[in-house]
Amino acid sequence: MINIKSKNQEYEQFSKLANDWWDENGKFKVLHQIRPLRIEYILNSVDKDTLSGLDILDVGCGGGLVSESLANLGANVTAIDFVENNIKIAKKHSQKNKLKINYICSDIENYNFSKKYDLIVLFEILEHLENWQRFIYKIKNNLKKNGKMIISTINRNTLSKIATIYIGEKILKWIPEGTHDFNKYIKPEELQEYVLENKLKFSKLKGYIFNPIDLSWHLSKNTSINYFCTIKIN
Repeated sequence: MINIKSKNQEYEQFSKLANDWWDENGKFKVLHQIRPLRIEYILNSVDKDTLSGLDILDVGCGGGLVSESLANLGANVTAIDFVENNIKIAKKHSQKNKLKINYICSDIENYNFSKKYDLIVLFEILEHLENWQRFIYKIKNNLKKNGKMIISTINRNTLSKIATIYIGEKILKWIPEGTHDFNKYIKPEELQEYVLENKLKFSKLKGYIFNPIDLSWHLSKNTSINYFCTIKIN
């Protein structure tokens, strides 16, 4: 269960920032920068260069940055977020670009999906939940046979705390201040252990890092801060 106070604070914060979602130099600039990386990882995970015909659920879609990229690659996209202003912005932008995306405004932990998906995308979501284990256990039931969950989240260590909270939020202002709670960060080994205990397959662990020389983001073997992984039904 999400802490009610924390959830309300996040709702207010993202409601105020909603108009910035599609400003590439705004509050969500870093999400625009890593969007190609996210799509690259997804394509590598499914071993395809297209997502044509795949049913994909984008959980915690925000203003629809990833959702639109998936739709542009031919996927049938359903996207959900609990912030009403995020969904309004996402719908407006997708209509402008003539993209058919099924946007839902609801609490992701309490919403019961009626269909199953080839892919469920969980980008920077788990570290905002009080009980990420229970959420994975529930949402895996919405995967089709051989379906996959693709996750990105944040490792929990001193380096990640410095990089994401002190540098990312407070100094460089890459991320709106107050976005993260260090205690909710998840070590890759914790995620892997839970996945294996529940008879799921854990694979394609990959980090992504910022290169200060060319000012760009790259996939990496370094998972000390941000990382991707893929979960599949055995």
